[in-house]
Amino acid sequence: MWRIEMEVSVEKENIIGLRMERQFLTRKASEEEYVQLYRDTQPGQNEYWHGFGQPPVLSFRADFDDIEFNRQRQLERVLVKGRFQGGNLGWIEEDDLELFACMCKKPLTKPTPVQLEILELIEREGPLTIQVIKEFTGLLVKKITPVLHRLQEAFLIYEDQYDGEWDRGWYRFGEMFPEINTEKYTRVEALKIVLQRFAYRMVWFDINMAKTFYRLPVKDVKAAVSELVEEGILVESGEGYLLREDKSLLEEKEFEVPGDIWIMHRNDILVKAYEDGLKAEYKRAETEILQFILIEGEIHGAVLGKFKYGPYIIEDIVVDEDYKDRQEEITEKVLEANPGSEIVNR
Repeated sequence: MWRIEMEVSVEKENIIGLRMERQFLTRKASEEEYVQLYRDTQPGQNEYWHGFGQPPVLSFRADFDDIEFNRQRQLERVLVKGRFQGGNLGWIEEDDLELFACMCKKPLTKPTPVQLEILELIEREGPLTIQVIKEFTGLLVKKITPVLHRLQEAFLIYEDQYDGEWDRGWYRFGEMFPEINTEKYTRVEALKIVLQRFAYRMVWFDINMAKTFYRLPVKDVKAAVSELVEEGILVESGEGYLLREDKSLLEEKEFEVPGDIWIMHRNDILVKAYEDGLKAEYKRAETEILQFILIEGEIHGAVLGKFKYGPYIIEDIVVDEDYKDRQEEITEKVLEANPGSEIVNR
């Protein structure tokens, strides 16, 4: 399931209303509030496709330019780069790097000769750029890059990207972060900490949402959730879970669901937590899903077409049947979010 459609112990609309409030989609976050939101929704990612090389962004949430805010945090190395969600790049606050390394680390149990060669080279001669590694080893860049990525997933090396430059140094992870112990927590222990943050910002979640967002084995997610329930931190609600204090809050107070429309890029947490189901629902042959359409707190449509540098090629806007009466308003929002684009099949 990718919507809150099953029976839950509190009203679905109330869950969505509180979720939108905590995601700062009912009002904009201050810098202090934004920092807390960023921490709870890590790993931070840049805008899907067009954001490559740019700082991470939490679209629509801040009352300031959060791309520039996060650019400064990168320069100061408050935000550090790594591979977290199934090997995808993301940005973590340095204070939480140990936690996420323990949770996401993919150990290098059977290293290949090339992996060992490059790792030993960085340990001996580093920091090194890819071009220098190429000169040392004679390997092609296309052979070096996946090896670096795999070593990065194991948290054996670190790519020091603190600005938008392409030629970046690769360091031994322990050299950059000597105080970090990547064995401090088991994966389940780390997940128990992270899932409480996830639960606070999503309000209600199920196992599949957490698995889909963090891209971790379902058995580990289930184990962490089970322990949190046993400890009284989470409570069951239908086929999902709430923080215990949120169950009481939702029963005592009503939260309004905003009727606004947002055009969400594909790296947004409200998309990524439901990613697999959304792709199955909205994918069409010979088109790509460019963006998703958030209406009244849930995804109810998608923008389809082709990605390209410059304005996207928009071929269609798919909207759920119950929202087709808002098609004109939705189309305006799509065009507003995609300056320079035209709808081909309009």
